[in-house]
Amino acid sequence: MKTINQPIFITLLVLCMFFNCKTEKKSESTNETIVEIEELVKEPSNVIRVKTRSMDFQSVDTIPSGWNTFKYENLSNETHFFLLDKYPEGKTVENTLTDVAPVFANGMDLINKGKSEEGFSEFNKLPKWYFDIVFSGGTGLIAPKHTATTTIKLDPGYYIMECYVKMPNGMFHTLMGMAKPIIVTEVDSGNSPPDATINITLSAEEGISYDKDITKGKHVFSVFVKDQKPHENFIWHDVNLVKLEDYANEEELEAWMDWSDPKGLITPVPNGVTFLGGVNDMPAGSTGYFYADLKPGKYALISEVPKTKSKNMFKIFHVINE
Repeated sequence: MKTINQPIFITLLVLCMFFNCKTEKKSESTNETIVEIEELVKEPSNVIRVKTRSMDFQSVDTIPSGWNTFKYENLSNETHFFLLDKYPEGKTVENTLTDVAPVFANGMDLINKGKSEEGFSEFNKLPKWYFDIVFSGGTGLIAPKHTATTTIKLDPGYYIMECYVKMPNGMFHTLMGMAKPIIVTEVDSGNSPPDATINITLSAEEGISYDKDITKGKHVFSVFVKDQKPHENFIWHDVNLVKLEDYANEEELEAWMDWSDPKGLITPVPNGVTFLGGVNDMPAGSTGYFYADLKPGKYALISEVPKTKSKNMFKIFHVINE
């Protein structure tokens, strides 16, 4: 058996200690960064709680204007979201149910029967006041038994909290009871927006972009809407965070995000997909925030519009276990 020359052995020992020390310092540095970020991520205590147990929104009826943080617990067995629609003066939830919901229901019924052209023509029957609605934010899609936390700024007015995910038979949840009036008062909440750890920019021209690598642990994502427009399915762009298993089919998810597709936005969601919240449709120039606690794995940021990949609105990223 050969013996190791002493000078060589000492050199190897020193090199080994050096690299181990370097690795330990890198690991310590990474952990310190994660801890430092997580200390910034503290949800406010005065949140507005919203719960869904089946096809409902359980929450207060009146809230202050200004910055508000919503904690939405989806206790049901289906994926949901909520979007806050600011209605033009004089219009209420009764107008939603009589003037708007039937038009979408009839149009979707025709689309489901393969009569797409007739279905989209049906939407020409929407009342003029519908186009004065201001979509003012809300949570992104959230999986069953999960909670989404989102912070948005609201002007005083009359709002409808809605979810238009579809039942297995194609019926919108809005028609099943998920359309709740919310009054936003003149009294300001006095709240301030949270400090973001990741800044997202959302644009029809540029898609979804963000300013730094997304690491594991707790984060507050800011979402700045650089510009806004209705897409082919009449919907503005938003941001949804989704966890993807290795077997999840990206093409199925992209198609599912378009409600105007017969198989889009319908229960069940594609296999291997878990929605974790986000920020719903907001006007250009708006900023909203959402909270997330990320474990190692594959994720995506995706908008609820058609052709997300070609629009750069389907961004895959990986969270590694450092």
